[in-house]
Amino acid sequence: MEIHSVGEELRPCSRQQHPKGAKARILLSSVFGPYAQDDEFGSRSINPMELYHNQVTRAQGSFSLRMFHRSWGIMLIQANISAPCTVLDFPTRDDFARELTAHRYDIVGISSIIVNVSKVREMCRMTRRLSPHSEIVVGGHVAAIPGIETMIDADHIVRGEGVSWMRRYLGEDESKPIRHPAIVSGMQTRIMGIRLPEREGATAATIIPSVGCPMGCNFCTTSVFFGGKGKFVNFFETGDELFDVMQQMESELKVQSFFVMDENFLLHRERAMRLLERMKQAGKSWTMSVFASANAIRKYSMQELVELGVSWLWMGLESPHAGYTKLQGADTRELTRELREHGIRVQGSTIIGLEHHTPENIIAEIEHAVSHDTDFHQFMLYTPVPGTPLYQQMAQEGRMLGDVDYADVHGQFKFNFKHAAISREDSKRFLDWAFWRDFELNGPSLYRIARTLLCGWQRYKDWPDARVRERFAREMGRLSGVYGSALWAMEHEFKKVNRRVSEQIRALRKEFKTESSMASRMLPAALGPVLLWTTRRESRRLARGKTYEPPTILERSNWVEA
Repeated sequence: MEIHSVGEELRPCSRQQHPKGAKARILLSSVFGPYAQDDEFGSRSINPMELYHNQVTRAQGSFSLRMFHRSWGIMLIQANISAPCTVLDFPTRDDFARELTAHRYDIVGISSIIVNVSKVREMCRMTRRLSPHSEIVVGGHVAAIPGIETMIDADHIVRGEGVSWMRRYLGEDESKPIRHPAIVSGMQTRIMGIRLPEREGATAATIIPSVGCPMGCNFCTTSVFFGGKGKFVNFFETGDELFDVMQQMESELKVQSFFVMDENFLLHRERAMRLLERMKQAGKSWTMSVFASANAIRKYSMQELVELGVSWLWMGLESPHAGYTKLQGADTRELTRELREHGIRVQGSTIIGLEHHTPENIIAEIEHAVSHDTDFHQFMLYTPVPGTPLYQQMAQEGRMLGDVDYADVHGQFKFNFKHAAISREDSKRFLDWAFWRDFELNGPSLYRIARTLLCGWQRYKDWPDARVRERFAREMGRLSGVYGSALWAMEHEFKKVNRRVSEQIRALRKEFKTESSMASRMLPAALGPVLLWTTRRESRRLARGKTYEPPTILERSNWVEA
């Protein structure tokens, strides 16, 4: 997941600062929808605006975790400028047109990833027609496309970290401390055919300590977008700064859990350990979902991770034969098992179609990935994305396929290059099979995270540190009855897929029952059959082609009507 924001200048511009400075009225917009259907502007039904369903649980049918995430980059920019600014997130074309004509905007900023370049082109065209006085700024990973200047009609095509660029453009002090916006990490969450209620404090807050990734894997767009290998931009350098931001979000959003959007959070041990020290001093039993490489995780003991509140961890599990630095010296299967035994849910991430993969060895490599038995598992095709070292290599070797639409360069469809041993058509078959194999052998992710939660509760419910006890008691108390009911439905429905896993789900349900209160023990008998019905209803809907779209969101800051 990346922060797609307007950033550092890519080409010379006629003016380094807007003439109105901080008085300029700004519209920052994500690209228009729809996002989960094929259309003339590059939307793809296979590539919806749902991170988990798109890249992680897509083969899990009605058990797939579905939610939407806001466009955090433009939210961060809006929070850090003094100019009157509107953020328009997930608009329709009509919404975008209406906003352009309803208010006089001096600057229109459009943020996009590469697949949506056709939508960016159309939004530039609409802006020229409906708001011809506006300067158009386009940023995000779309800026990495070779020749982007000739593909879209924009005044500024920029890349990298966006807050400092926009502050410079407006003549503001770019060195001012970053003000973190209040961001709820996900919205409109659905699973088993049920949309979960959005209660205050029930969803984690997103915290963005930095952008970029210092590991610099050759396929990584995030790393190169923010400076390349070894480089990143810290918004909050110290654990003290991070603690203050988290405490602020706790107050504003009434949360105790945080989704930390940092590509390798645990790599910065000094900052993390100072954060832990402050948490202990204040008695905070916060939980955190973080990204970290295997080599960074091994810098910590399990006790340190648990005390820090790490409850969910996204870790790259590329092939052991790939030679990536982040995996060196790591037994990732043992590490995954150990993390889960301590109540830390693991999100694995595996690349399909690496250079050494062949039709003869790729099945074994997928089986190796699946054998990690992670709570979630993302699979992505090895994809040369414009701007990355891998793209440069493939272009130099003449291996890029020239007829692949940018709308299909997202790692969830087919190769966009000539692989040495695997055809473009077979790349999709292997990818689809990887998702299915993980689901078939390991069961629904909802079952797996329930299993990990129970492991953590059983290990730490009597732990000496009151903060740790409180955290696990909070999670277990809030979810035990609900998980028991969901497990009842999963046990019955998964018999169709894998009876062995169904029996494992049954055994886990019985364990939950012994660890739950009397009220929670009685809930599955009533709620379980209801969830089974909604699950089957959702399966029928999906079979008929049902898709989901995020709501349009409009937010204004420093606003005075003209």
